[in-house]
Amino acid sequence: MTLEVLQKEMIAAMKAKDKERKDSISALVSAVKKAGIDNGCRDHVPEDMVNQVILKEMKSVKEQIDTCPAERAELLQQYQARYQVFQEFAPSLMSEEEVEAYLKEKFPEILASGNKGQVMKAVMPELKGKADGKVINQVVGKLCQ
Repeated sequence: MTLEVLQKEMIAAMKAKDKERKDSISALVSAVKKAGIDNGCRDHVPEDMVNQVILKEMKSVKEQIDTCPAERAELLQQYQARYQVFQEFAPSLMSEEEVEAYLKEKFPEILASGNKGQVMKAVMPELKGKADGKVINQVVGKLCQ
């Protein structure tokens, strides 16, 4: 996903007068721009950085959904709508089976050591943004037994 695509989608939502969608995409655009400024690439934000920001925002909205009190149904509905919009733009993540196959193919010597910390240290930079950290942790735990 690129920043330009997000901005075009935001403009389309504005034209369609879809306030919730526009607000959700606007939040993503703001977060991406902030990350770009923080990392010194304000004008040309790389696609992988955009994807990381989207995943981070999805995680934060998921936490809001999980911690929202049941009596605040209106607020919960707003968070869920935002989460659904974020899912449209999120990169597809690797499944547990794909992660396991990837690890067995790329890191057989490190997996053979059985040291979970060492494996995670080697694997996380490669799979960051491509697979969920919890899934990676579960697969590594299973393979290091």
